[in-house]
Amino acid sequence: MRILIDMGHPGHVHLFKNFIWEMEKQGHEIKVTARDKEVTENLLDAYQIPYELVGKPLSGKFSLLREWVKRTYTIVKIGKKFEADVYIGVLNPATAFSAWINRKVSLTFTDTEHAKFAKRVTFPFTDIILTPSCYSGEIGEKQIRYNGYHEIAYLYPNRFTPNPTTLNELGLTEGDTFIIVRFISWNASHDVGQHGIRDKVGLVKALEEFGRVLITSEGALPDELQPYRIRISPDKLHDLLYYATLYVGDGGTTASESAVLGTPAVFISTLYCGYQCDEEKYQLLHLFSDPECGVSEGLKKAIDLLNDPHLKENAYVNRKKLLEDKIDVTQFMVWFIENYPNSYHQIKADPANHYPPVTP
Repeated sequence: MRILIDMGHPGHVHLFKNFIWEMEKQGHEIKVTARDKEVTENLLDAYQIPYELVGKPLSGKFSLLREWVKRTYTIVKIGKKFEADVYIGVLNPATAFSAWINRKVSLTFTDTEHAKFAKRVTFPFTDIILTPSCYSGEIGEKQIRYNGYHEIAYLYPNRFTPNPTTLNELGLTEGDTFIIVRFISWNASHDVGQHGIRDKVGLVKALEEFGRVLITSEGALPDELQPYRIRISPDKLHDLLYYATLYVGDGGTTASESAVLGTPAVFISTLYCGYQCDEEKYQLLHLFSDPECGVSEGLKKAIDLLNDPHLKENAYVNRKKLLEDKIDVTQFMVWFIENYPNSYHQIKADPANHYPPVTP
């Protein structure tokens, strides 16, 4: 099988990296295309995954639409030359359009209910839409639900082993109290009118009373916060999240990663998804979405958690329960795509028993 995967965001590299390696072991050929966004190239280079750049964020009127058209044109040509059988993307109109134009199979992954515009222009052109079982929307016959999250695809225990030597690069040791803070840029199409943490300096200064604060940020930081910025290779961030005492931020993916790794997350955002609500049930993620008091309530919760001497101990118990309830998402992806379209019909016939569970 010949598979084209387009990486539109750094998080997609993590989502698909283990799938790529597993499929290549099985003799399948993979072509990776990538959008020049943030640290996507750095991650692909770090994991030694060959790729072709097919576009980058544009500015100006209708910038996203113009970028999609350009990327689609490029991916159509690459896919045709590569003779791809399957095109895969994460809520990605470019892969859906390209597969449709080349009359091939398109598989779309998504876990983001509120990305309304991207859904409208992607769903009609894709063959299959794969979502977590906790996805709150009903999409129709194209939808396949699986019992997991995107983050589990690369943070399941048999896919990820934390490296404590990463702590040495920042002068930390295991057991140190430190807090990871994440700020996103809020410039996606579905971010219009939404917000997260506005008083960044105030939040950091309050958290600093309890331990060292390390910041990862999509955009520019105030000069006062520059010394807090994490300066390590982006592929090592998950090591830090694993050993961190707490996560606080408006980045939803990083909040979910923390929860899956057993680090409690305080997620402050007016936008949230079904998988974050699911993680709340395990008391691993604490969501604060009120536009008026979300930040103050979130900070109060963060302080309460930091004052709990059994915080990490209890979180690891909750993490074990979460992982016992979920599947190895990478193994599901391999099984589904290798056996498609039979896998689709099997799930539709028996949604509860389509995939053999694997104990973490």
